[in-house]
Amino acid sequence: MRAFLKTARHSGWAALLLSSTAFAQTVPPLTPLPASVTLGKGSFTVGNGTAIAAPASDTAAAAAAKLLAAHVKVERGLTLGATGTSGAIRFERDASIQGAEAYRMTVDAKGVRIAASGDRGLLYGAMTLAQLLSPDHGFGKPVKLPALSVEDAPRFGWRGLMLDVARHFQPIEFVYGVVDQMASVKLNTLHLHLTDDQGWRFEVKRYPKLTEIGGWRTPPSTGGAPGPKVGGFYTQEQLKALVAYAAERGVTIVPEIDLPGHAQALVAAYPELGIFGDQPEVSHDWGVNPYLFNPGPKGIAFVKEVLDELMAVFPGTYVHLGGDEAVKDQWERSPEVQAQIKALGLKGENGLQSWMIDQFGAYLEQHGRRLIGWDEILEGGLPKSASVMSWRGEKGAVEAANQGHDVVLTPAPTLYLDSLQSDRRDEPPGRLSIQTLADVYKYEPMPAGIDAAKASHVLGAQGNAWSEYLITPYQVQHMLFPRAAAIAEITWSGKDKRDFGGFVQRLQPQMARWRRSGMEVADSAFAVDYKLQGTRGEALRANQAKVALTTQTGFGTIRYTLDGKQPSPKSPVYKAPLTLKPGTTITAAAFDAAGVATATPRIFDTSRTALLTRTSSDMVACPKGALGLRVPLNSEAQENAPVFNVNLFDTCTAYPAAPLDVATGFTVDVARTPRNYGLAHDFNKVRAHYNVSTYGELIVRARCIAAAKDPSVKPIVVATFVLPDPAKAPQQFRFSGSLPKLSGDEDLCFQFTSPLSDPFYTVERVVLTENAK
Repeated sequence: MRAFLKTARHSGWAALLLSSTAFAQTVPPLTPLPASVTLGKGSFTVGNGTAIAAPASDTAAAAAAKLLAAHVKVERGLTLGATGTSGAIRFERDASIQGAEAYRMTVDAKGVRIAASGDRGLLYGAMTLAQLLSPDHGFGKPVKLPALSVEDAPRFGWRGLMLDVARHFQPIEFVYGVVDQMASVKLNTLHLHLTDDQGWRFEVKRYPKLTEIGGWRTPPSTGGAPGPKVGGFYTQEQLKALVAYAAERGVTIVPEIDLPGHAQALVAAYPELGIFGDQPEVSHDWGVNPYLFNPGPKGIAFVKEVLDELMAVFPGTYVHLGGDEAVKDQWERSPEVQAQIKALGLKGENGLQSWMIDQFGAYLEQHGRRLIGWDEILEGGLPKSASVMSWRGEKGAVEAANQGHDVVLTPAPTLYLDSLQSDRRDEPPGRLSIQTLADVYKYEPMPAGIDAAKASHVLGAQGNAWSEYLITPYQVQHMLFPRAAAIAEITWSGKDKRDFGGFVQRLQPQMARWRRSGMEVADSAFAVDYKLQGTRGEALRANQAKVALTTQTGFGTIRYTLDGKQPSPKSPVYKAPLTLKPGTTITAAAFDAAGVATATPRIFDTSRTALLTRTSSDMVACPKGALGLRVPLNSEAQENAPVFNVNLFDTCTAYPAAPLDVATGFTVDVARTPRNYGLAHDFNKVRAHYNVSTYGELIVRARCIAAAKDPSVKPIVVATFVLPDPAKAPQQFRFSGSLPKLSGDEDLCFQFTSPLSDPFYTVERVVLTENAK
């Protein structure tokens, strides 16, 4: 072990190997964690020109060698020698290694040998070697590898991510980049959500209007004229090239055509394939919309023709046909559909969906494919041909697996990667059900309740990046990385090896690799969070702020400054909450054992103005509400800010514990955002407030939360502001008013009473003011 540590210091591994985590003491920083690593004696140095060998005519070995060289070039800055039949890095076939994705890698004084029986095994051995060679502070310099042997194979066969390119279309180049970085951590399945109410992204040559019309939508209005249409689609030639590129990297692409619900873009293109023949616009509303596909003979024939073209592009085993959130109102109101249900002898609309899924499942089976759908396809009976992707918790997976169907776990909210990673102000838009790196890592893909004899039906798990609020490539990448590494480890590595402390240490170099490859990688799990001890009013009254500093992972040593300078490895170490006079700004970051900051430094301002200010991220829900979404100013906004935490069922947020014995006035910044929510049967949950002026008012009340808890407490109307005509007023504006002098901390509710037909109002920022002293 001492000899190995001596070598490790030259490669940047020493800090990781000397960690407090027992298993990390014997394992290089690899993600996901290999099944076994055995350390040897000696070493081998890889530098510019180190040659790679692959068997002649073994195209998969040559592809693995090419991928290795590409990653090492970007991530380490070394140019390996051309691949030939001889070289110090050797790819070999070994029939004794069982499993298409299993591999063995050995390093000794003579070189590196990667052996596997399957193509993907060679590929994953290449990715493990690429990780061993990078990154550290020796970019561009040779790497001395310690002698070792890695024996490795995955726990699950489905290790995936889902990209929703239907809600917000992403350029094909972006998808290529995600495929590259999936391969780097041995993820092997990319689920592409290609159609939805808001866009049809797959070119169907027999039905060109699906993309000519269904591929484009008009953004929702915020009061004035809507903006130009947005959208796009992928040609079949583009997707065939992507499929081939992904296959070279061990990634299978699973396409999804969502039916019978989420079909508004389809019906917009071909109204005759809908229920009533009307032609809606392609939707700009997020959520659940009423338009359903028509399951009559013409509709069934249409889907089979679409499947023919889909199968010609995507050669993988599975085709995803959605099945989720299909509210059945249109079917219930259609005499034609009701007659079909009766003629087929089915039990209602759910039975019709089950029958429809069975038709498509049988058709796919005739072509050597398998149907998979969201867990709603269980309703009405699950056809024998279907597999289930369980998103509404694990119940669907347990039920389907115990019936003998294959399942993939992707439960919300844990594996919904559009969920925010922290509650800090600097997070981009997404769902407010915060799912940290630790939350994803601790998820167990084998649910309790599945009979041991049926456990083989659990194919694996995937994370889903739904894109209602993920607009730009930056935002999608921010949500995917680094949580994709957690998904990789929980689906590849053995359950008994699960160790979050060791994982976050091994994750550091992988995050650096992703960044060197041009990916945006969130540092949310490693950034410093600040917690004011007590209320802001207490700090202002005492003229003293006590602030605690933490990180989500606890990894590294927090260091801070109070003079406005950036923290360094020599800055003071945080040991206990800091007690400061208001006006001091704390700047802090955590540093690893090598003195490298694990995240961008974050600041906390203790000035009186800052303590009296709350942004939308600091507001809370009004009584009887809940903040569920973090939305941008516009549905197509290309910036990460401003963002607004909202309750889509009520235009009201609250400033908690406002020090009304200190503050004498307030200024509230107001924003008007789109009201583009498809609420289906939840439409009656939206709270309407009687407007007593044409466009409604903003009513500011004190003690509103307290009054909701205690009827004896009466809320105080602080101010009422008449809202302007949304068609003529700017999208962001400001109101100011005075505050009543009360005895201490009181809540302030900001309630908008605009008509539900108007856009959605919310608070961007509230600044309380006090008399100059």
